Amino acid sequence: MRNEKRQARMREIEGHAYALFAEVGFESTSMLVVAKRAKASNETMYRWYGDKSGLFSSMVQANAALVRDHLDNANPEGMPPMEALEQVSSVLLRMLLGDRAILLNRAAASDPTGALGQLLAVGGREDVLPLIERLLVAAVKIGALRPPQGWDIAKLFLHLLVGDQQIRRVIGVMPAPSEDEIAAQVARAMDGLRAVCV
Repeated sequence: MRNEKRQARMREIEGHAYALFAEVGFESTSMLVVAKRAKASNETMYRWYGDKSGLFSSMVQANAALVRDHLDNANPEGMPPMEALEQVSSVLLRMLLGDRAILLNRAAASDPTGALGQLLAVGGREDVLPLIERLLVAAVKIGALRPPQGWDIAKLFLHLLVGDQQIRRVIGVMPAPSEDEIAAQVARAMDGLRAVCV
């Protein structure tokens, strides 16, 4: 199977896995159930993913790649870094609070070994955070921001942008935000960043 077709088929299989995670949770979702739902052979599932952790890892990587692609597309060349940061922040917040990210975080939170959390950290946050850092460093270089002493400016900004919203989504006490709510939260985070980094 050619690589493009295989990748498309993997995303299709993973779409079925997301649906099962939503219906019965990660723990109750087996490779066999995903294979049946996706009309895939067990052989294909184990050859492509290895096991359920491999499937989870592939889902995390695909979601991070989607976020990365959106962030890259939201940052056209030549845009001032603060303007690019605001545009990128909307994309990032939408993705972090989206259903797929929430399902992956729920699975990681329910894993007593912490292995899924490690996969999520490496394939998610650690993959996307450098993109935000680049914009913040560019803003500092041109004097648009001055990072507070002793603070990691990227982590500070993520705290202002996301806060506890993702965990509130994970535990089911906050619905997915509307586009207006995302825009308002991004504006608050940008205002907060400017207020702290003067």
